[in-house]
Amino acid sequence: MDATWIGLGPLLVGGVLLYGGGQVLVRSAAQLGLRLGMSPLVVGLTVVAFGTSSPELAVSVDAALDDKGDVAVGNVIGSNICNVLGILGTAALVQPLAAPGILASDLWTMLGVSLLLLPLAWTGRHIVRREGALLLALYAGYVAVRAS
Repeated sequence: MDATWIGLGPLLVGGVLLYGGGQVLVRSAAQLGLRLGMSPLVVGLTVVAFGTSSPELAVSVDAALDDKGDVAVGNVIGSNICNVLGILGTAALVQPLAAPGILASDLWTMLGVSLLLLPLAWTGRHIVRREGALLLALYAGYVAVRAS
């Protein structure tokens, strides 16, 4: 049997399990967040975002441990481009989207943080621990500001 077909089976099974697990994680976490009194926006910015990003986190950490930083960074950049253009575009084709909780400042923040990655990546094309900590702190600060 061809090696391509041997690898395709586990890939398909993993994809199905990933989809199912993602559905369970996002739905239950969103319900929990809402029951704890979190606003739908904060649930989306934290619980749902983490749930949908956890596969990317797993791939990026695994790639980083294998010294394949280009895969880790490419995974995140590719996923975000896919989310903004492909996912939002597809969802809007199915049903026009209204997002009254999303502010213009949220979009500017997304743009600013994306631009922040340029100098971080240009420093020897490495994102070091200190810069990773900065990115996490910025996310925590953003969520804290939006939650208040």
